[in-house]
Amino acid sequence: MAKNGGIHEEPTSYGLRPPAPTPAQPPAQPPAQPPAQPPAQPPARPPARPPAGATTPPPASAPAAVSAPAPARGAGRQIGGRYRLLERLGAGGMGTVWRARDEVVDRDVAVKEPRVPEHFSEAERRTAYLRMEREARAAARIDHPSVVTIHDVVTEDGRPWIVMELLRGTSLAEVLDEGTLAPQEAARIGLAVLGALSAAHEAGVLHRDVKPGNVMVGRHDRVVLTDFGIAQVEGEEKLTDTGSFVGSPEYLAPERVLGRRPGPESDLWSLGVMLYQAVEGVSPFRRQTTASTLQAVLLAEVPPPQNAGGLTTPITGLLRKESETRLTARAAQQLLQAVTLPARDAGQDRPPTLAADGPATAPAAALWARRVRSPYGMAAAAALAAAVIAALVVVFTRDGLPDGWRSYDEYRMHLTVAAPADWNITAEDKLDKDQGHYRATRYTAPKGDVWLVVDRKEKTTETARAIADRWKQERERAAPPTGGSPAAVTVESATHQGRDAALYTETYSENTTGTPRRLNKFLIVVTSRQERLTLAVSVPDGKTAGKHATDLLGKARSGFEIRRL
Repeated sequence: MAKNGGIHEEPTSYGLRPPAPTPAQPPAQPPAQPPAQPPAQPPARPPARPPAGATTPPPASAPAAVSAPAPARGAGRQIGGRYRLLERLGAGGMGTVWRARDEVVDRDVAVKEPRVPEHFSEAERRTAYLRMEREARAAARIDHPSVVTIHDVVTEDGRPWIVMELLRGTSLAEVLDEGTLAPQEAARIGLAVLGALSAAHEAGVLHRDVKPGNVMVGRHDRVVLTDFGIAQVEGEEKLTDTGSFVGSPEYLAPERVLGRRPGPESDLWSLGVMLYQAVEGVSPFRRQTTASTLQAVLLAEVPPPQNAGGLTTPITGLLRKESETRLTARAAQQLLQAVTLPARDAGQDRPPTLAADGPATAPAAALWARRVRSPYGMAAAAALAAAVIAALVVVFTRDGLPDGWRSYDEYRMHLTVAAPADWNITAEDKLDKDQGHYRATRYTAPKGDVWLVVDRKEKTTETARAIADRWKQERERAAPPTGGSPAAVTVESATHQGRDAALYTETYSENTTGTPRRLNKFLIVVTSRQERLTLAVSVPDGKTAGKHATDLLGKARSGFEIRRL
């Protein structure tokens, strides 16, 4: 490939030095003065200039590098008795790609010529060639339209040449050199790459070098993931030297930087970095040096995307530093598909309404079921169901928390909150052009009947008490569902971190036949940035519900710290 994620000739293994240019071979002795030519005699025709990628033979007087004369290099050479090299298409750190003609079946193909630096030892050279053969095996075992088709592997001069389908198009790196992509187009490309990765993972193959330079955007809207040269194939021996790593640093997942065993989620991290770069125009972790880049991967917070639109949620979910909380391929696929669809109208200001997590048989009542009956509530509930994703939070330990509780850093909302360590976590993140970002995370008890929600909404124009009073009026005006009793609501003034807040408590009948009443308790805070922050708990109503909800909210508040108050 001609470009590697926007960096020309970037090696894919930082345990190895990039190939040094071969200096021109000096003549054995100064050439003699050429005899004068008669004026009428034309000068001798100079030898034809070798094509790009060809190796210029040394002067006749130079000592031979090998015992036998090397075969002709470059365009016109035949490989494997059937593949005629036609033109050089591009080059990377470890090879050159040619357009060639398969003279047996009369079709154009791409041929990857292996190239290793001359300073390599014999052992390093063998390892490099084995890695190239692995590339062919890895790609050949994956059946997906977004993975390049391998036709043949030819051994020539002791080197493996890979023959594959000829992709007519350009790399995503070259596309991004011309400018950023719209979120919908980036999502389309991301879906194709995600499909290729999912097929590879099912076949036991980790790509380990997902980046724009390894994604081809071709004709008929086809997107192809290429270059499985450093792929890790399940059950095969490692080819990486101890103490070195392979891949491009800015796209490496944190667990790989730390030397942990990578998994499919490591490739998904790289996809997240690529999507970020596609819409923002910059890589979120690229720094001046390799060491500072790796440090940024481990420690730096992802700069909030400014141009991602609906891609913000999948990008943020894929770039979770803890691999176990990173978006799964299935969740990422659903979110990317949603971005390619026409945008829906955003809902109005409302308390958190995350659907319950877990299997279909688990309780699925929303925290504010009455909103579902409103004209905009149905659309909001439908959009919400598609937006539930793996949590985007960082887990860390902290003294002073109740037994069995953890503190979670909700870096998207610039706050921390405490929740039970064994509860399930889901999150919502969406952007409305008029109302700004709405972000929420829900922590659900294993039984699914109790949950805790923290959310943040931008562009709030009311005080915390005004919001609580408005919610109270709306709830009390709403008619209870058939067979249910009216809601009971109380509002109290409060403070949090020295700022005015409000406590909103309600009991209400859910709009679901046979389900019990619920008790919800909210702590509402409005920051100086006009952001509404809400910490809420929901429990089944009953004799001890009030005490239970108060206890839960108090424990959650023990770790509820707002950084941008």
